[in-house]
Amino acid sequence: MSAISDLLDRARARLRRLDPRDAADAVDAGALLVDIRPGWQRLDEGTVPGAVVIERNHLEWRLDPTSDARIAEADSPDRQWIVLCSEGYTSSLAAAALQEIGLHRATDVVGGFRAWSDAGLPTAPGSDERPDYARRGDAAH
Repeated sequence: MSAISDLLDRARARLRRLDPRDAADAVDAGALLVDIRPGWQRLDEGTVPGAVVIERNHLEWRLDPTSDARIAEADSPDRQWIVLCSEGYTSSLAAAALQEIGLHRATDVVGGFRAWSDAGLPTAPGSDERPDYARRGDAAH
């Protein structure tokens, strides 16, 4: 087994991963879906309406309720964050990292955006628009 496969297995062992329909239901119940894909991938694949866009390299700083760089929605360690990447690999590692900083309800979508789209859940045309926090000029971290 490769080192990254072992890391992925350990990350997933601590998550209660959601299939796309369960993730959509959780969002309907108040969870926040966070799309961590880079702009080029959102442009190529499409987007999920209402998802918070935070590219992977800014994720922990933007969602840590104790961070000066947090977004307004990151107001509690009890908020449920559901991480979305393209296929559900990077999102597992990211969700585990969020748990490491105290966001104990963080998880991800099995199969990522591709599975979300294949399940017939809402999508929109691709966009590589800058995330809100980057437009505000606080793209540090």
